[in-house]
Amino acid sequence: MQGEEDGLSVTIAHIVQKLKGSSLHCQLEKAARGSLHRPDIKLETVKEDIKDFLKASGWEKKLQNAVYRELSLLPGPCHSLAPAEHIKEPLSYIRKAQASWEKRVLKSLNSMCTELSIPLARKRPVDEQKELLNKWNEMGTDEPDLSLFRPVYAPKDFLEVLINLRNPNYDNGDQPSFRSHLGLIQVPLKIKDIPELREFFCELNLNTGQLGVDDSTQVPPELFENEHLRLGNKVLAEYDSAAAQQFVRQGCPTSLRAELWALVLNISNQPEDILYYEQLKSNVIQHDLLSDSLIYKDVKLTASNDDYYFVFEDYLYQVLLCFSRDTSVLAHFAYNSASPPKSYIRGKLGLEECAVVYPPNGVIPFHGFSMYVAPLCFLYNEPSKLYQVFREMYVRFFFRLHSISSHISGITSLCLLFETLLQTHLPQLFYHLREIGAQPLRISFKWMVRAFSGYLATDQLLLLWDRILGYDSLEILAVLAAAVFAFRAVNLMEVTSLAAAEAVLADISTLKVIPLLQIFLFTVIS
Repeated sequence: MQGEEDGLSVTIAHIVQKLKGSSLHCQLEKAARGSLHRPDIKLETVKEDIKDFLKASGWEKKLQNAVYRELSLLPGPCHSLAPAEHIKEPLSYIRKAQASWEKRVLKSLNSMCTELSIPLARKRPVDEQKELLNKWNEMGTDEPDLSLFRPVYAPKDFLEVLINLRNPNYDNGDQPSFRSHLGLIQVPLKIKDIPELREFFCELNLNTGQLGVDDSTQVPPELFENEHLRLGNKVLAEYDSAAAQQFVRQGCPTSLRAELWALVLNISNQPEDILYYEQLKSNVIQHDLLSDSLIYKDVKLTASNDDYYFVFEDYLYQVLLCFSRDTSVLAHFAYNSASPPKSYIRGKLGLEECAVVYPPNGVIPFHGFSMYVAPLCFLYNEPSKLYQVFREMYVRFFFRLHSISSHISGITSLCLLFETLLQTHLPQLFYHLREIGAQPLRISFKWMVRAFSGYLATDQLLLLWDRILGYDSLEILAVLAAAVFAFRAVNLMEVTSLAAAEAVLADISTLKVIPLLQIFLFTVIS
């Protein structure tokens, strides 16, 4: 009991400290001071009167939403004396693997810098600044020569690192037992079993109304949609992040999705947020980074060739270039197993005091990175709001898809969950694919690492992301990946090679996500 109280005190102190440095704190102080001149504020009851005023004027709701956001970003329970590295990642062998991977990625970036004789960063000449400013809204028309640039790494490179991950303290034995995991991921991590998944995703059961399901035996679709829309408007009127998060578990009405997601993420797009975005834009105009070319290259290779997203090319450049300069993103490394890469001022190699984080946000873009932004362009046409929503989605969810960690929503755990679901509940399919050299994870990894962006039709992808936000978890990606294999099981049982298996699963854009998840979770597996 005492330990729980201590933990609660630490949590409260942490949140208070975080909020003290926020603009909300300044606004609350200003509103409270301003209220002192009101006739209904009495000196003898000043504390209670100010509380009542803040409640009536909506500030209490804003504070609640801010606290709720901080709670969602808190790292898992940890001993009060645990060092910072344990909060980032409790398992030492995973910390070592992540550090080794970071060195490899940085080496790749530095070697490209050396080969092409291009500096990591340079100040743009005045003429170049003016030119970029003039074409800021039409950067997609620019065709820089990117032939010599290559992505620093692709998802398949990252998969090989995860496959080779081993716990040195864990003896798997020489002889495989009936409990052995026969997939590619060979680290023992805590993942949910089917009863736990069913309980966790209970709102997805077949008796609960869902947006994204065309027919239901319980309630006519149009009746549920109308009622859900009415309830959605009520949630927005209440301006409550926790209520919005619960609501989106059953899907968002298309007309309300942008507002509901912003409420869940506590994005309000205040004047100071717009100003901050403009400052980032100014940084892009003034300085050219080598990572900018990686962003250009990635957009050209992915989103620009996508039937759904090519029209948003300009938005993608704007958001991603600003993102690379945003030092506020560095705060997420407090609970991310990764550490921001560092470079040195020219001529000062090895001097720690001359080390700088590069790129400034600490995130080196990889092949497919722009696909985290692309679907959001359907929801937000205001660049500053689009930017804020993407940044919040990244620091809450997407960073876990390209860093090595033991977190239950980390990509390593998702891979293990996917393989365990297939091996346990579709053993014939799993063993067949394994025998022909078509390990299922080699096919599904690219879906999960991109959160299915670019693989599903956009309306289906947004319904999937509704649930990621609603459940505050990425585990649904592994469940959906297993559900896709279950849906195509008959065809997959007939293939005789990896290439043939990939062909069967080459196009999943016609699949209906929510019925697929419901059937897999609540009927296929027993």
